[in-house]
Amino acid sequence: MARWRIFDPGYARVGWLLSRGVALVYLVAFASLAVQIQGLYGSDGILPVADYLRFLQTRAGDGAWRSHPTLLWLWHGDAALAAYCWTGATAAAAWLLGLAPLAAALACWALYLSLFVTGRVFLSFQWDILLLEAGFLAIFLQPLALRERWRHPHEPSRIVILLYRWLLFRLMFASGMVKLLSNDPVWWNLTALEYHYWTQPLPTWTAWYVHHLPAWLHRVSAAVMFAIELVLPFFVFGPRSARLLTFVPLAFLQLAIAATGNYTFFNLLTLVLCSSVLDDAALPRWLQPRVAAQHVRALWLHAHGADAPPPRATARVRAAGRSAARAVAAVLALALASAGGAEMMARFGQAARVPWPIARVAEAIEPYHLTSSYGLFARMTRQRPEIILEGSRDGREWLAYEFRWKPGDVTRAPAFVQPHQPRLDWQMWFAALGDYRRNGWILELQRRLLDGSPSVRELLAEDPFDGQRPAHVRAMLYDYRFSDPSTRAATGAWWTRRLLRQYSPTLSSSP
Repeated sequence: MARWRIFDPGYARVGWLLSRGVALVYLVAFASLAVQIQGLYGSDGILPVADYLRFLQTRAGDGAWRSHPTLLWLWHGDAALAAYCWTGATAAAAWLLGLAPLAAALACWALYLSLFVTGRVFLSFQWDILLLEAGFLAIFLQPLALRERWRHPHEPSRIVILLYRWLLFRLMFASGMVKLLSNDPVWWNLTALEYHYWTQPLPTWTAWYVHHLPAWLHRVSAAVMFAIELVLPFFVFGPRSARLLTFVPLAFLQLAIAATGNYTFFNLLTLVLCSSVLDDAALPRWLQPRVAAQHVRALWLHAHGADAPPPRATARVRAAGRSAARAVAAVLALALASAGGAEMMARFGQAARVPWPIARVAEAIEPYHLTSSYGLFARMTRQRPEIILEGSRDGREWLAYEFRWKPGDVTRAPAFVQPHQPRLDWQMWFAALGDYRRNGWILELQRRLLDGSPSVRELLAEDPFDGQRPAHVRAMLYDYRFSDPSTRAATGAWWTRRLLRQYSPTLSSSP
């Protein structure tokens, strides 16, 4: 009969995989942001960070750094933006190689937090917050050593492993619940996936093919997704056999999403979190740490009532240090787990039921984004409005600015871009669903194109004016849909579109 155990002996290699997985995601995230940060936040970018810091200083005075803890208060020029990104990427690479892993993990978290809290609309995604939470937990997986070798992984705190499972539970369960709580009929009648593949932010060419599969298959897929998101998360705290069985469907869901959409580093990061349900014994033999076998055996014997070999003096000192670390970890775990639960309750509209001490803890750590609420695809969009930017020299002939990844030319095949996130392309999708008055950065983008900003033009695939400044820039709104197989066979078009209206005012340069 299976014993109900949250943990099983042996997490040295799993902890190593969690740690290095987070480091890999940090490397991707920093490098991805580095190649576009000047166009987004530089002095001639869409939302200059220096302007935002001045605004915060004016509004909050000397206390602005408490609500917005960021290294950019110390240095925020164009060179600083690039330095923060590439320093973060370098720290992540060192962490991957096992060089000063604790210092590298701290640097990655502090640098990404610094960029996030001043990033506003282009750094407002749930996976950015998820990376901060997972990255903070990863700090407590690191050994106090200048180098951690592949053959010598240390046994991580079981409390940290449990916190990763709690994070995985919240992410998956909340993603299922928000769909039901939204009362969106296409989720309740399981027809949401009939819209998903062509209305998602950055579709792929595979999504075109999957979209044209039979409707019954989309309904079955939606039902399976709900089972994975709403039922399986509870088993991450269950018996070992049940817990290990959850890994395959949880990982399968992420792989399926990644195969048909561009969700940046989200799927990779979630796969890393999924590894927290494993233990070393569940890994392939070549991944299991040989040097830790004796320690694992001692833990196993102790767990089953047998006497472990008496430790030596040095081992006793290390054990005392581990005991102190466990005490600190227990306090931290209680705070983070409670705050995470409070965030999830708030997401479900139950914030008033959160006990006030827990609410105060969540409020105190909120500026550092140590925990957050999650829940993806609460409502399914059933149309695809698309913004097309156009420029003109004379106000009569208009030429379109082509983006690198979002739909534009209907004959261009949707492409894979993950794990890189083209943040402007992503926000163009969100802006199209609303009004330009709620997306004021669109007008800033138009102004930068009028000014001929080189860093902003580099965010685009094609400048129809070859570096020259247009006299007018406007944004038009189209309705896009995947073409049907016969249309694509006849014309080569992946999309069909029709003009809806002008999205925002036409901006013109001074005469």
